[in-house]
Amino acid sequence: MTSGTVSEPAAPWLTPAQQRDWRALVALFMTLPPALDAQLKRDAGLNSFEYHVLAALSDAPDRALVLSELAVMSQGSLSRLSHAITRLERSGWVDRRSCADRTGRRTEARLTEAGLAKLEQIAPGHVREARRLVIDVLSSAQLAALGDAARTLLAAAVPDAPRGCPQL
Repeated sequence: MTSGTVSEPAAPWLTPAQQRDWRALVALFMTLPPALDAQLKRDAGLNSFEYHVLAALSDAPDRALVLSELAVMSQGSLSRLSHAITRLERSGWVDRRSCADRTGRRTEARLTEAGLAKLEQIAPGHVREARRLVIDVLSSAQLAALGDAARTLLAAAVPDAPRGCPQL
C-alpha cells in the first residue's frame, strides 16, 4: 500500500430474512411518527416534539427543567427546543426563566397551569392513538420485546446518553 490508506472490509450483505425485517423496521420509522404527529396536529395544534416537551415538564419536579436537560429528554437539539419553547410560550403553556445553580446561570422552562390543562386535554387522544397504532395490536410479549429492542437500538444509536433518560 503506497497511498497510506486502509480500505474497509466489505460489509456483509443482509440475508433475505434480515432484509425483510430491516425493511419492515424502516417502514415503521417512516410511517408511525408521522401518524402520531398528524393526530396531535389535527386534535391539538401541536407537533409530537412539542407534546413530548410538555409531557417531560409535567413529570419534572415543580414542572420545570433546565433547557439542556429537557433537550436530552425530548430527543432534540437545543436549537430545536428553543424554537419549540418559543411557540409554547406564545400559547401561554410554558414560561422560560433564568435560574442560578452551582454550575452558573442557566435557563429553564416551566409548564404553566394553562400548559398543564392543555396537556390534560390532549393526552387522552394521544394515548388512544398510541393504543390504536401500537399497544393494542401487539401481545404483551410482543410489546415487551419491542420495548427491549427499542432500548437496545437507542443505546447503540446514542451511546453517550445519560442512563437516567426515560427512553433508555
